[in-house]
Amino acid sequence: MNGAATPQRRQQRADSRLPRILDRAAGLLRDKGFHGTSMRDIAGSVGMLPGSLYCHFDSKEDLLVAVYAEGVRRLGEAVDAALAAGAAGGLDPWQRLEAACVAHLQALLDGSDYTQVIVRVQPGEAPGAALRLVALRDGYERRFRALIDALPIPARRDHLRLLLLGALNWVPSWYRPGKDSPRTIAHGFVAILRDGIRDGR
Repeated sequence: MNGAATPQRRQQRADSRLPRILDRAAGLLRDKGFHGTSMRDIAGSVGMLPGSLYCHFDSKEDLLVAVYAEGVRRLGEAVDAALAAGAAGGLDPWQRLEAACVAHLQALLDGSDYTQVIVRVQPGEAPGAALRLVALRDGYERRFRALIDALPIPARRDHLRLLLLGALNWVPSWYRPGKDSPRTIAHGFVAILRDGIRDGR
């Protein structure tokens, strides 16, 4: 048997580099944004030639979608776990919403580059990927749509959902560890919404 690599072995070696590529891409996209990050930057950060990245992704937009999808997966898993625990604990609708907000914030603030990309890179910055990014975002936000639909409140639930998610996603821009915890912040946000709605009746 000669030492030449078979196509299958070459593919296995290429696939083994994918997690590192995604990790470095997430870090660069977080720090430099979509327009500030080039395929050359990403390739150089993992010791690859720029052209080699195209064995994995056809474009920078496709790479962004892969990073975004991983961030959405991590957020979704965190919120789903919190909701499962809340269901077992018999939480009421407001408490379930708060539990989801706590999990969302904890996932955003855990230092993951992937989740930060979701809030720092807007779909409009990558027109070639915008529809895919919006679909990923909307899939995640369906959890909050269901939670808010379950609240005993008047109409305009979409406005409430957008207001709450906007506030949550802005937290990483001002959060300082040690001053407030994700749980305290989430409790405060939900209390403001709940009490404001009650006072407005």
